[in-house]
Amino acid sequence: MSGRLLRLVSTAAVTVLTAGALLTTAPTPVMAAPEPPAANDGTGVDAETDVATQTGTGTGTETASPDNRSIAGLLTDLQRLHREAEEATEAYNATDEELAKQRAEVAKLDRRLVAARLSLHDSRGAAGRLARQQYQNSSTALSPYVRLLLARDPHRALEQGHVIGQVARERADTVERLVGSEQDSDALARKARAALDRQLTLTERRKKERDDVRDRLAEVEKLLASLTAEQLADIEKLEKDRTAEAQRDLVASGALSTVRPPTRTGAKALRHAVAQLGKPYEWGAEGPKTYDCSGLTSQAWSRAGRPIPRTSQEQWARLPRVPLDQLRPGDLVVYFPKATHVALYLGDGLVVQAPRPHARIKVSPIAANPVLGAVRPDPQEKPLKEFTPPKLPAGAREGSDEGYDAW
Repeated sequence: MSGRLLRLVSTAAVTVLTAGALLTTAPTPVMAAPEPPAANDGTGVDAETDVATQTGTGTGTETASPDNRSIAGLLTDLQRLHREAEEATEAYNATDEELAKQRAEVAKLDRRLVAARLSLHDSRGAAGRLARQQYQNSSTALSPYVRLLLARDPHRALEQGHVIGQVARERADTVERLVGSEQDSDALARKARAALDRQLTLTERRKKERDDVRDRLAEVEKLLASLTAEQLADIEKLEKDRTAEAQRDLVASGALSTVRPPTRTGAKALRHAVAQLGKPYEWGAEGPKTYDCSGLTSQAWSRAGRPIPRTSQEQWARLPRVPLDQLRPGDLVVYFPKATHVALYLGDGLVVQAPRPHARIKVSPIAANPVLGAVRPDPQEKPLKEFTPPKLPAGAREGSDEGYDAW
């Protein structure tokens, strides 16, 4: 084969290998909870309604000039952008949690690999000593049978034979340990490499999801920055009016009419959540100074002694469902068709939640967002016979659920 042809073949091989590496290390998509039928989002429009229909923008991603849209259209756009930002945040949270577990797995495999290599080193040392002993004794040693024939004391010769057999077995064990140590070390080395590759893939995926959150929040900020103070006030008033209407409808349905006490664990989780009132929302945060929505709920239950999944989507997917008419304090209320927001039920139609960026943890109506359903972290635990709700600090219900006035 000519040198030029050899170079062409080598180049093609490198290209194929590179393409294969890209395919095998591509980030694994985060699987969201199964998407239920579209729910009304409290704005008078189904959550899955095409945004273009509401705004006249022509697509679900473009936005027209704020001057050319109604307040209702602006509100629809802002709610869509906030939903997308929260979806991206929960995807980031899921990958971050998976990455933490993967790092722990890599560390565990590293420790096992170090121990296996030390064992292999010891086994090789023992095997080396065995080999030297065999070499030194090979020219003069007699077989146990010949020794028995030549011995003056056959009984003593038999005892020596027993010792010799024991030594032989120990030597066989030494060789077996050496082989086993080599196999264990090789297997652990392969697992450690695979685990590290997985960690690097997750790290890259988390970086992309972090950038996605920042990009989507920048879209929200850009739109809000383009609005006048009067438009912002009108948008906030419209959203509050629609929330109040949705809350009245939910209360009128009788779904929240029955008062139920929490369990002991649920009461602890609720008290922890109430203690966080007034702290800022921060995406990806789980305390103690800032929280996002699922960071608040997961930490509240963890502090109560019952760890639950980190993200709202995993909480919805993995915890037992409970009908709204059976809610008790401490249950988790999940929102939006993709389960991308969550709050902790306080009772009396109210929840404790970390609403969205630029808002603070507060007490809100349960219908402040479109309810998807509710889940219960402690379904097997018995409710308390008596329960006194935690005392709310002054201003617990004050402030914006929307966060518009802080931009």
